[in-house]
Amino acid sequence: MSVHPTSAAIGSWMSQGTLPIKDVSALKDMIFQLHHPIYLLEQHGQYAMASHGLVTLGNGQPSAGAYPLLGYAPACSLKNLGDPGFCTDYGVEYPYLAGSMAHGITSVAIVEEMGKHGMLGFFGAAGMSLAAVEDAIDRISTALGERPYGCNLIHSLNEPELEAALVDLYLRRGVKLVEASAFLGLTLPVVRYRVHGIHRDPSGNIVTPNRIIAKVSRVEVAIHFFSPPPDRFLRQLVANGDISSEQAELASRIPMAQDLTAEADSGGHTDNRPAITLFPTMVTLRDRMQQQYAYAQPLRVGAAGGIATPISAAAAFAMGAAYILTGSVNQACVESGTSDIVRQMLAEAGQADVIMAPAADMFEMGVKVQVLKRGTMFAMRGARLYEFYRKYGDIDQIPQADREILEQKFFKDSLENVWRRTQSYFQERDPSQLERAQREPKHKMALIFRSYLGLASHWANRGEPDRKLDYQIWCGPAMGAFNEWVKGSFLESPEHRQVIAVALNILYGAGIINRLNMLRMQGIQLPPELWKIAPLNRDEIEQRVKQLQH
Repeated sequence: MSVHPTSAAIGSWMSQGTLPIKDVSALKDMIFQLHHPIYLLEQHGQYAMASHGLVTLGNGQPSAGAYPLLGYAPACSLKNLGDPGFCTDYGVEYPYLAGSMAHGITSVAIVEEMGKHGMLGFFGAAGMSLAAVEDAIDRISTALGERPYGCNLIHSLNEPELEAALVDLYLRRGVKLVEASAFLGLTLPVVRYRVHGIHRDPSGNIVTPNRIIAKVSRVEVAIHFFSPPPDRFLRQLVANGDISSEQAELASRIPMAQDLTAEADSGGHTDNRPAITLFPTMVTLRDRMQQQYAYAQPLRVGAAGGIATPISAAAAFAMGAAYILTGSVNQACVESGTSDIVRQMLAEAGQADVIMAPAADMFEMGVKVQVLKRGTMFAMRGARLYEFYRKYGDIDQIPQADREILEQKFFKDSLENVWRRTQSYFQERDPSQLERAQREPKHKMALIFRSYLGLASHWANRGEPDRKLDYQIWCGPAMGAFNEWVKGSFLESPEHRQVIAVALNILYGAGIINRLNMLRMQGIQLPPELWKIAPLNRDEIEQRVKQLQH
């Protein structure tokens, strides 16, 4: 491995008992030992490397017995890949989050695994009954004790009472952290959650027991979360007796969310924004909002969407992400709340095997979610339903030939039976929807079509074999990148994919990429094989990470 012509000495290195090494495989192993610094040297016109010794930085002729120092990379703490303040504030060891995927796909098991290994997981509470969410809180809090965790609070545009009830549950059960997702603007329940219990400590600092990490992809929504709670909501909470006027005054000095996740092209609700443009936009907004409001605690931005490999994680951290958040790759792990059939389908997905499809919760607005295209016809059928919704004002206006296709292919039942089941569902969940359907035939049609869209994710999670073509599997292009990275490794098989093995390999690999880039920026040209970072098995990666803690 010859010294590149542009390499210039930045100092000198002298042995203190160990000699530098030149073997490429040994060099790679040394680079992977993140708990040691790396000194890249020149030895007879060749690169050599050491992790111990006496280093003198600065130009000048090396003293007798010393080697020219061409490059240097310090030991790398995984905690410091992101914002160390984030880890300290939330009591975690690593700036790595498992985002909430609805219907318990981000399961109790995932949240527990994340919490036990120094990371942060959000239970996928969206679309679940209050009883099921409370049961999950019981299990997670028992398993994790004082370790941090969070739950999802999704914006329920069509069911505001459900959003309010979920906040009631979180306040009653002492859930101190939520991931707010799919919000188009602020609502009274999310503001109520944020300001509940706000007070000053003995030193006069404002204390907010409840925290929100907002997941957004649009600047106009991010502005709401980086701003203090709106006065109109604070006045309403005071009038309702939820907070005092003194608490309302304190609330006017805090952001709705100190931490905001810039969600790029991802699974589920997404605007398909490229991370390389979305993240800098959110950082600029962060700085502007921090300057405008002069918050006592600095605002932070994390990154999500497309993060599934060491390279993508390293890129996010290089842009300044306080933390990274993953989603699609966690659904493909054995702990997720989906089926083995879905896990196998995800393991076979390529980067282009995703497509946008109508969203069940915002169907009438034309909002879409990103789903797996390979092996399912859900997106095509969902688009057809939206086409019918736009074209007709009443389900009875649909031509008989199309109606038969709906009954035989989509619902596999008569539309009358589908409507009866839909009525039973909303009679228990939200009777006001049925009252509106009686007045508006088009709304009745929307509820029937939404029942297909909603059930499609349940069919996937349960792995119902006769419904495979209708599976709704939320998935972003990150899944394909992950599958390419792990090809030929133990993680290629879905039965070996564990969230912690995946998370630690992504983080550790990002540390290696960070180290290689640091050397490259010093004019070092390293062989391509050093950039190939294959996943390590669970025992190996945990051992490597454990070394960093000493």
